[in-house]
Parts: sequence; C-alpha cells; structure tokens
Amino acid sequence: MRNFQQKSRLMKALESKPVLIILGIFILIFAWNVFGFWSRMEETSKNKKIIEDRVDALKVQKEKLASDINSLNTVEGKEKLFRENFGLAKEGENLIIVVDDKNQPEVPKTGFSSGFWSKLFFWRK
Repeated sequence: MRNFQQKSRLMKALESKPVLIILGIFILIFAWNVFGFWSRMEETSKNKKIIEDRVDALKVQKEKLASDINSLNTVEGKEKLFRENFGLAKEGENLIIVVDDKNQPEVPKTGFSSGFWSKLFFWRK
C-alpha cells in the first residue's frame, strides 16, 4: 500500500501547475528549434540548387573553352582567330572594311515638314 501511495504522490507532483508550465516551456522551445531547423534546411536546399546551376554553367563553359583550345591547335583555328580579331587577310586576298560616315549632311527641316499642320495644309499632295 505504501508503494501505491508513493506513486500517487509522484503523479500528483508531475501533474502540478509549476511542473506542467515548465514542460510546456520545454515543448515550446523544442517546437521553435524544429521550426528554425526546417527554415534553415529550406534555405540550404535553395542554395544547393543555385550552386548546382552554377556548376552546370561552368561545365558548359569549360567544354566550350576546351573546344576553343583544341581549335587553336589547328592551322585553320589560328587563321580564323586572326581573321576575326585582328582583321588580317592572306596574301592575294583583299580586305574590305566598311566605315560609317560620321559627317553626313543634315537635311534642313521646313516649318510644316511633319505633324498635324502639314497633313492639314498639304493633304492634296
């Protein structure tokens, strides 16, 4: 009987308001930490996706650079580079460079050259 009474006192102590308040606080702290961990995990997965995309872009760039290096090891590749970047030509070829004229004459505008009034007065033309 004494053993039963000791268990009863223990249960009453665990069910008291101060113990329940302390347990409630522990549960709230635990829930807060779980929520924080979950948000950090989502942020980490977003960062992982960004890094994976960047790695894929760098792999593509590496492949392009490797193919450019391989093309520069050939005579045709070197020739193409010199033609595109430096404007060189082979012997016997002519090179034409088109330059826009920056000093083009301006056409004088008359008072009624455009707009509503020109359409109104010169509609017969």
